[in-house]
Amino acid sequence: MVPVFLRALITPMFDSYLLALAIVMSFAVLAWGVSLRLRDVSIVDSIWSLMIAATSIAYFALTPQVEPRGYIVLFLVWIWGIRLSVYLTWRNWGLEEDSRYKEIRKNNEPNFEVKSLYIIFGLQAFAASIVSLSLLAGIASRSALGWLDLLGLLLWVIGFLFESISDHQLSQFQSDTNNKNQVLDKGLWKYTRHPNYFGDFCIWWGFYLFALSAESWWAIISPLLMSFLLLRFSGVAVLEKTIKARRPAYVEYVNSTNTFFPGPRKKP
Repeated sequence: MVPVFLRALITPMFDSYLLALAIVMSFAVLAWGVSLRLRDVSIVDSIWSLMIAATSIAYFALTPQVEPRGYIVLFLVWIWGIRLSVYLTWRNWGLEEDSRYKEIRKNNEPNFEVKSLYIIFGLQAFAASIVSLSLLAGIASRSALGWLDLLGLLLWVIGFLFESISDHQLSQFQSDTNNKNQVLDKGLWKYTRHPNYFGDFCIWWGFYLFALSAESWWAIISPLLMSFLLLRFSGVAVLEKTIKARRPAYVEYVNSTNTFFPGPRKKP
C-alpha cells in the first residue's frame, strides 16, 4: 500500500508541486546573482516570504477549477508575503550583511560565493516549497468551506496582527537612539519575547487548518517545518544565543517574560 502522503502527491498535485519548486529555485538563483554583486546574502531574508507566496501561482495555474477556499488562501498568502518582504527590506536597507550570515560566510570559506547558492539560497527555496504544501492542499481542494476554514481564518488574522503590530512596535523602539542596547518590554513584547515569531507560527497553523478542512491532513509537514524553523533553527534559538551578550538587561527580561507563547508577566 502506498502511504496517504505519497498518494496525495502522486497525482496532478505533484505536477503543481514540481512547477512551484522550479519557480522558487529560479527565484533563488536570481537572488543569488544579486547577492554576488552586493556581497550580501542577507537579501535572502527579504525574498523568503515571496518565494513561499510564489508557489501559489503554480498551484493556482494548474488547478482546473479553483473553489472559494483557494481564492482565500491565495489572497492571504500574498498579503503575508508582501508585508513581510517589504518590512524586512525596509529594515535592512543600507545595512551591512547580517551577523548570522557573516558567521556562515566565515565558516564556509574559501569559495563561499559558490557555496552560498546551495547552502543559503537553494536550501531556503527547497524549505519554502515544503512549507507551501498547506497552500497546495487549500488551493487544489474542491470541497466546500467548513468550520475549520473559519477557525483557520481566525488563527491567521490573530497571527497577522501579532506579527505586523510587533514589527511596528520594534521598529519604533529601535528608531529612538535613547533605546540603544535597551530591551523592548512594552506592547506585545510584554507578553512574549518573540511576538513576531509567534504571529508567524499562528499564520502557518492557520493555513494548515484550511488544508485540514480540505481533508489533506498530510500537509501538516508545512506548519511543522515552519515551527521548527521559528523555534529551533533560524528564529528564537539563534536570537536567544546572542542577545544576552549584547543587551545585559535581557537577562531580567528573560526571567519575567514568556519565551514564545504569550502570557502574563512572571513575578520576580
